[in-house]
Amino acid sequence: MQLILASTSAARQAMLREAGIAALAIASGVDEAAAKAEFSGPPPALAQFLAQAKAAAVARTHPEAFVIGADQLLVCNRKIFDKPTSPAEAADHLRYLSGRAHELVTAVCVMQGGTLLWAHTESARLTVRPLSDAFIARYLTAEGAKILDCVGAYRLEGWGAQLFERIEGDYFTILGLPLLALLGFLRESGALAG
Repeated sequence: MQLILASTSAARQAMLREAGIAALAIASGVDEAAAKAEFSGPPPALAQFLAQAKAAAVARTHPEAFVIGADQLLVCNRKIFDKPTSPAEAADHLRYLSGRAHELVTAVCVMQGGTLLWAHTESARLTVRPLSDAFIARYLTAEGAKILDCVGAYRLEGWGAQLFERIEGDYFTILGLPLLALLGFLRESGALAG
């Protein structure tokens, strides 16, 4: 069974690769801003809607494959954050998150052709310690452009670990893919040897 990840996310590709899963990565081409604009519902439903839209876009051109779609939202004080588009916007995000708790909502699904085979959503709660402007500047310099690919302007697997005073939730979910649940489905479906 061919596995395709409907994403070019380096973190998601690395998680699958390091878990021994050979998956081709293909960008979905989904316009997330447009999809978000047409959706009304709570963040977990929105994350699942986006994950399924990405998987469906790739599954149309690869109907025999199992296509994995994933999406992650950061929610703080009912505000949904997108990935920052510049270092200045990343600094603004970090200043807003400073001293506050937020939720990462991560959805994953598997589609084959036009059929949704499986869907799963998990959340994690992270509390950012109070951050000084000087630390934010050092942090953004250390992380560089990689930070623009991350909702919340942090990579937990990098300097981002220094941002937090408390983390509640699954590590893989925080990185952007509920890996353990996905592996369970792939074993149950026969796509992965158990």
